[in-house]
This record gives sequence, C-alpha cells and structure tokens, in this order.
Amino acid sequence: MAYANNQLHVIYGDGTLGLGGDDFHYIFSYERGGLESLVTQGKEWLYRTPTPVFWRATTDNDRGSGFSTKSAQWYAADMFSTCEKISVTVDDKTFDQLPVAPFNNQFSDEEYADVVEIAYTYATNTVPSTPVEIRYTVKASGQIKVTVHFDGNADLPDLPAFGIRFIMPTAATGFDYTGLSGETYPDRLAGATAGTFHVDGLPVTKYLVPQECGMHMNTSALTVTREKTLNNADHITQPFELNFNKTDSDFAFSCLPYTPEELESATHIEELPLKRRTVLTIYGAVRGVGGIDSWGTDVEEQYHLPAKNDYDFSFTIDLDK
Repeated sequence: MAYANNQLHVIYGDGTLGLGGDDFHYIFSYERGGLESLVTQGKEWLYRTPTPVFWRATTDNDRGSGFSTKSAQWYAADMFSTCEKISVTVDDKTFDQLPVAPFNNQFSDEEYADVVEIAYTYATNTVPSTPVEIRYTVKASGQIKVTVHFDGNADLPDLPAFGIRFIMPTAATGFDYTGLSGETYPDRLAGATAGTFHVDGLPVTKYLVPQECGMHMNTSALTVTREKTLNNADHITQPFELNFNKTDSDFAFSCLPYTPEELESATHIEELPLKRRTVLTIYGAVRGVGGIDSWGTDVEEQYHLPAKNDYDFSFTIDLDK
C-alpha cells in the first residue's frame, strides 16, 4: 500500500505513537518509554524496548584494578534507568502534551506527515542521577535516525561504556560490517585492518570466566541477518536483514547472544544460557580494556571515560543497504 504522497502514516494511539509506510511499521510506547516494535517486511526486530547502555561486562583487568567496584553504579543504571520525559514532534510541531487518550480523539485514522521525531529522556539510577536522551527521527522512507546524548556529571565515577542496546527476538545467523577486522577496543586497534567483513553466528570468546568480548571499533556500516522469527506460522523462505549506518562519525558495536549482565552472572562458560536472542549494542564511547597486567594496573588515562564529559553519537537504521 502506498501512503498519501509517500508520507508517513501517523497513528495516534491511546498510549502509543504508530508510524507506518510501505513495508514497515513502528510503534513508540509512552508507557514503556521507548521504541516498542520495529517491523520491516513483516518481520519484528525488537524483543525488548531499546535502552541506554552504561556497562560492559567486567574483564580480568577490571577486576585487578578494582574498576568494576569503583564504577558499580553504572551496572544498576544499565539495568534500571527510568524514562522521565517524552517529547513528540510532527512536521516541526511539538505537542504541548503527549497525544494520548482522550486528547488523541481529535485525530482521524488518516493522519500523515513527512518527518516525526520522538525523544525519550531517562534518569540514570546513580547518585547523583544524570539525564540521557534518545531521540528517534523517522522519515517517510522508513529510515530512523537515532541520536543519543549523555549529560556529564563530575560527581559520578568513570563509565565503562555508553551506547544503546537492541535485543532482537531470535539469534542472528551472522552479521556483516565495514570497519576494523577482528575484536578491537580503543586501546586494542594495532594489527587490525580496515575493510568489510562477515561473521557467522554470534560468537562469544571462550574465556574460562565469561567477560567482555566481541567489540568492533570504527564501524561505518553494519547489517544483521536473521532467518527465524517467534511466529510459528511464519514460513520463511529467505534470510532477512536490518542495516545500521554511521552519520557524522563511526560507531562501535557488539553483536552477541548475551547481555553484559548474563555474562557477569556466569563464573564458567558452560553456565551461559542457550543462545536465543540477538543482543546488538551500538556504542558512542567505550573504555579501554587494559592488558598491561591483571594485578592492579589501570587502563591508560586516554582510554578512560570520565563521567564529567558529555557524550553524543548518532546513527541510522535503514531498510536498504
């Protein structure tokens, strides 16, 4: 179905904002505080609402230097940050109040727009708290630009990482990206080569004790491929993809079957659960992993992430490469 003048179809629900077009439909939830559903070509890409990320799994070097203990507040923030404010803008008009029931009764089921922007502001579960904003800008083509901002606060400990996490309903069969070869970190770039690479499945580095792994720095493009959905009636004949592309600057990412919290909770690799989901995290900032030794030496200063700094990054979610 082609929508009027190739515009977005805007659906003002009682507690959600729906945006639709040819072969895509998105649902932004006010109650859940984020993008609740991302459907392209009839396939759902979200299992959980995307959330701000502040934690990467602890490494042996983090334990040796005591970093994970000093920055433990970010572990709680990673799991429990609260959405405190939502702003909706349709074609440059920002609503004074959210268009929820009964205010949404003024709209018909034939509402259209060129660009819709919805911003969620979260309060971190830290002392003191600091705001983080995730802003989604949706075009009629279905492209979503995601812009993420962290308000710096000098009274908070260094961050392990800063990004946004997308949990997908089923495990990916692999991913392709343009960036640096292999596993890289800000202080582990030497030896990597630039190019376009394919990775089968969702590999997890086989450390004796599960820990941070799978980071890819300086990425300009990423495509995640799946072959299964959670709908048993969905008889899939070919793989389906979702694309992530840089805007002004490259990003870092990891594409794993586990969250950092799941990696943290396992003391041996055999304790990790079965691979059921895809946990894609797009990062705007990542702390180094060290490796000078594992007995107390901290990461070099230039690879720290001081919480006093503001952090900003953006990328696009595209239906086509």
